[in-house]
Amino acid sequence: MEPYISVVIPVYNEEESIEALYKELKSVLDNIKKTYEIIFVDDGSTDKSFEILEKLHNKDKKVKVIKFRRNFGQTSAISAGFDNSKGDIIITMDADLQNDPKDIPKLLDEIKKGYDVVSGWRKNRKDPFITKKVPSKISNILARKLTGVNINDFGCTLKAYRRKAIENIELYGEMHRYVPALVSWRGFRIGEIPVIHHERRYGKTKYNVFRLMKGFLDLINIKFWTRYSTRPLHFFGAFGILMVLLGSIISIYLALTKIFLNESIGERPLLILGVLFVIVGVQFITFGFLYEILTKIYYSNRKIYEVEKILK
Repeated sequence: MEPYISVVIPVYNEEESIEALYKELKSVLDNIKKTYEIIFVDDGSTDKSFEILEKLHNKDKKVKVIKFRRNFGQTSAISAGFDNSKGDIIITMDADLQNDPKDIPKLLDEIKKGYDVVSGWRKNRKDPFITKKVPSKISNILARKLTGVNINDFGCTLKAYRRKAIENIELYGEMHRYVPALVSWRGFRIGEIPVIHHERRYGKTKYNVFRLMKGFLDLINIKFWTRYSTRPLHFFGAFGILMVLLGSIISIYLALTKIFLNESIGERPLLILGVLFVIVGVQFITFGFLYEILTKIYYSNRKIYEVEKILK
């Protein structure tokens, strides 16, 4: 049985690109002769993006449109696309025409080889060197080191996912680019192929240094989460025990010097340090227990977006 394909496209103020993208995408999807749907997620656009998407939906019922009440960000838009998709394979891509729909058959071919996620690699990236390529290079090196997932381009939106790989994935912040890391942590296979990357034709990029910084913080969070999400006490408790031990050693040392050398310890800075270590250590252990409780709350599967309208 041929897989059902869902293409998820976040849209934020891309009125000039939408129709051209739809035509290119429809041509490719019709040629691969598989059942498909195209899901545009309007992430609070302030231009005519939704009006154009509504016209496409009225003309082609394979086009589904999700409209957010306001701008929630690309991660939320992708999450909404996942939640409302029906496909066995979900493909994500940008709406700005920099990703090329012609790469979709290549992604599907890699999925057939047994991969659960196939990520695009913008090997010949058509973006400014200083403002986009250099920060991206640094970000990708850090991502590989911290996650252990050996792909070259975490930031490329063009990816293909088997549905089973993204079920129950919780996304927030700028975490959409690190879905392969979350999926790999759960034991799924990750692949990567070079893809075409075009220069931006219309509008301005939505990325800036602040999004890069947020993405880096999310990367650190993922590193912590993939290791300690189900056992936070192991992380905080280890620090706590270490500090309690250091504080105890200092206290024992001071007690021995008092007993055998009859030295005054009441005003020695080392005493304050020892007591501080013990107090902070106990706090770390207590915090670990509290985090265990918060972890259970986290897994309650809360939505990170608000939908105003869905055109099915």
